[in-house]
Amino acid sequence: MAHDSPRLFTIPSGTPFLDALAGTLLADPTLGGCFGAGVELPDITILLPTRRAVRALSDAFLRVGSGRALLLPIMRPLGDVDEDELVLDVTSQPSASLALPPEIAALERQFRLARLILDLDETEEGADLTRALALAADLGRFLDMALTERVALTSLAQLVPEEFAEYWQITIEFLKLLTERWPEELAKLGLMEGTARRNALLESQAAAWTQTPPTKPVIAAGSTGSIPAAADLLAVISRSAAGAVVLPGLDTELDAESWNAIGAKGTESHPQYGLKKLLMHLRAERDDVALWPGMEAAPARRARVRLLSEALRPADTTSLWRSRLDLLKPEADAALEGLSLVTAPTQREEAGAIALLMRETLGTPGKTAALITPDRALGRRVAAELRRWGIEIDDSGGEPLAHTPPMIYLRLVAEMVAEDFAPLALLAALKHPLAGLGHTARLRDEVRRLEHLVLRGPRPAPGLAGLRAALVEKRAAAEAREAPVKDFAGLDSLLDRLEEALRPLLDLNGREAPVEHVARVHVAAAEALASRGEDRASELWAKEEGDAASSFVADLIEAAPTLGACDLETYARLFFELGMTRALRPRFGRHPRLFIWGPLEARLQHADRIILGSLNEGTWPAEANIDPWLNRPMRAALGLEPPERHIGLSAHDFAEGASAAEVVLTRALKVEGAPTVASRWLLRLQSLLSGLGRADALDAPNWSGWAQKLDEAGDIAPVEKPHPTPPLAARPDGFSVTEIETLIRDPYAIYAKKVLNLRPLEPIDADVAAAERGNIIHSALENFARAYPQGLPANALDELVRIGRETFAHALDRPGVAAFWWPRFKRIAAWIVDYEDKLRVDVKRVHAELKGSIEIVELGRVIRLVGKADRIDERKDGTVAIIDYKTGGMPSLRQVEVGLSPQLPLEAAMAARGGFAEIGKATASALLYLRLTGGEKAGETRAIAPEGLVDETYANLVALLASYEDEATPYLSRPRPMFEATYGDYDHLARVKEWSSAGGGE
Repeated sequence: MAHDSPRLFTIPSGTPFLDALAGTLLADPTLGGCFGAGVELPDITILLPTRRAVRALSDAFLRVGSGRALLLPIMRPLGDVDEDELVLDVTSQPSASLALPPEIAALERQFRLARLILDLDETEEGADLTRALALAADLGRFLDMALTERVALTSLAQLVPEEFAEYWQITIEFLKLLTERWPEELAKLGLMEGTARRNALLESQAAAWTQTPPTKPVIAAGSTGSIPAAADLLAVISRSAAGAVVLPGLDTELDAESWNAIGAKGTESHPQYGLKKLLMHLRAERDDVALWPGMEAAPARRARVRLLSEALRPADTTSLWRSRLDLLKPEADAALEGLSLVTAPTQREEAGAIALLMRETLGTPGKTAALITPDRALGRRVAAELRRWGIEIDDSGGEPLAHTPPMIYLRLVAEMVAEDFAPLALLAALKHPLAGLGHTARLRDEVRRLEHLVLRGPRPAPGLAGLRAALVEKRAAAEAREAPVKDFAGLDSLLDRLEEALRPLLDLNGREAPVEHVARVHVAAAEALASRGEDRASELWAKEEGDAASSFVADLIEAAPTLGACDLETYARLFFELGMTRALRPRFGRHPRLFIWGPLEARLQHADRIILGSLNEGTWPAEANIDPWLNRPMRAALGLEPPERHIGLSAHDFAEGASAAEVVLTRALKVEGAPTVASRWLLRLQSLLSGLGRADALDAPNWSGWAQKLDEAGDIAPVEKPHPTPPLAARPDGFSVTEIETLIRDPYAIYAKKVLNLRPLEPIDADVAAAERGNIIHSALENFARAYPQGLPANALDELVRIGRETFAHALDRPGVAAFWWPRFKRIAAWIVDYEDKLRVDVKRVHAELKGSIEIVELGRVIRLVGKADRIDERKDGTVAIIDYKTGGMPSLRQVEVGLSPQLPLEAAMAARGGFAEIGKATASALLYLRLTGGEKAGETRAIAPEGLVDETYANLVALLASYEDEATPYLSRPRPMFEATYGDYDHLARVKEWSSAGGGE
């Protein structure tokens, strides 16, 4: 039996919806006689919007029932249904219309759509699997939207092509894939779109209850009817004798003029738009909706609801504000009680303030708090901040599956092989906690040594063969310098074991294979690498994240045959991107009183303190989506809702949340360094409050400042400048001429290097551009000088270029070298050959890279000084010219004269004392810097007059070394900072920034 008028109720905004629903049904299951005498709680069926709402209502019954044992109503989700959860008719016999094909799995749908896209694209260049998968995901979302709104996509063909630009014509033709090929594909598979199947189930339920109305009570609660098929079912339930519909937060305070304006074009972003549209669908007026039995909103809550209703009224009726202000002023205090705003400088401070608010909540026994925000980044930040107190919080949005340890490990294994064991990719995979390779501790030790001995510095050649070659080269270099080689032990075995574990995956690298096969081999290799002795990868699939990763991999392998073949690099990309589309929501171990909800998950939920976060334009509300497939006229022609409809749903979520008893609104002035604009709803509210003379009414305590103080250090006395004074026996007894300059400029660096025996580590996968350019140019000039020590050949430039090409040969396969270094070297060569004519006018012989040493005996112990001159020219008059090549900057004349750059004068002093055996004792008649850049000015010279300077520099050296023979002389850090580089290798050890800043911050 059906009613002529619908039975509709509403639970006011600000009232805990599910608690109110449960409380009334516990007190009177008949709803004041609406359902007839004798109805008990278990007789009632309640349809709710989501599964989360179903769980929350169960908790609400227990909470309102004080935890006593109860036989609960039948509770079912309305928007996520299957056959097992529908109550079709009084005979419980399934309708014939429910003989529906199974739903196609989401991953299989995406893969099959991608395959269709690739088939369309196969004749075009650039057909790409990852691009096709992304396009398929967009197509799937469009299809879901069209099916949800029950729009016939066959109407695409009726859009007159002449009305639109050629681009849109192409788009419409492309979308025919959904209207022609995709239905055929589904029919061939015997499967059905999930959204279409849901619609069919809801329609079947509506048809069943229309034909045979339910005899036991059915209540649809909390739905706004945003799904048309659900709205049809709500219409049937509302007019059934045993049915009732309970609307969430219908605005009964809004004036009639404004209410009537809602529903017109341009009002889709109003919070009541969805409910107004539903009431129109139900053929009901707002006056037909009764207050849920037992509900009488507190004056303060009604005042808040009226305030928000006024603030968010339709734009066309904001002119009524002026006349409404006098009505709002008497209840302004009640409306604003418990409502405040926290504005933070950045999102980090916003997250800190929210975390502090939530932590403070726990100080009140039993009190709960929830952050509601669409901003997942803010949610993650708040969760991280709460961990300082050991609090693990439930984020209803979960975290992307791709960010969980097992999925990260699986991706790193694929990337390691795809990138041919590039150092960073190799270390990322082998240092992951899940990597074991038979014995975890042994692997950790071997990988640390491999990093230190082989992977630091320029990148080895590709693949395991390149690593083996680099290992041989590094071991040979260590033996040549008589360094210990015991640390190389076991590294050959590591590479052998790694190759054995990854062999099937290695065979795939560089070629395409079916995605299903790549996935199986990938998982097998990852398991082998994760093995720990007898235990083969049990850690990889352990816990919730391991179980979720296992399920994802199984789904991937099951759906993969559709995709065809791909290479390992493409597979690694799609593995990550597909993992990002799934979320992991932990089931256990979260806090029972603190929550993080997205706006969707927050619907119908309640907490004692509500925090609405990220109230900035573009975040909440999000910008209206730009449809990549159809423009606005096309959408309207097809009957699709405008993009602003989603803003209306978000506005309703905001209004519901802001109506709670205690609400804190938060926003950040900057996000990721960019200024933000406050949410339109917040601006509306602030404008209204300004009109009420309460502009400062939302000001909250300084939660943001208090949160910052949690990490604020107290007054700290700056550390003293280091002044180590090691005993004489520990002080160095030998220096190179370049180390003398360091001893003058930064003695602490000498202490760290030669006393503490510390050396800076080379970067991993170092950029060879800066490291090798000078060495290669020096080597080329050295080889040229050794080839022609006494005279230049007639074709000197050609010869120097030829020698340079041979020297550059090992590096010319790198694009940067071929494009930049080599052209510069040829310009340097031309400049050098031209300048050599001047250099060699009176030269007898040229010596290149000449090593020398002398003993300084003027001190209490012998100090050895060593050096290597880039070039020494023996002149016919018996003197020498000492030349230093600079591929970077060169010292000024003043720096050489005052002793800050003593390299050339000290090499001259060594020559005068016979320190270079090949030339014997010789006086320097010229000191010369040659700066070689290969730029617009390929080279330049700077001559230093040696007369008097050489002896003075040597005397200063002896005095300097004598001072350090005194154990009381400290090795200071940067005693002359004005002459120092910006950063030295040992500055962090000397804590330079701490003592040089005089305790100041940035």
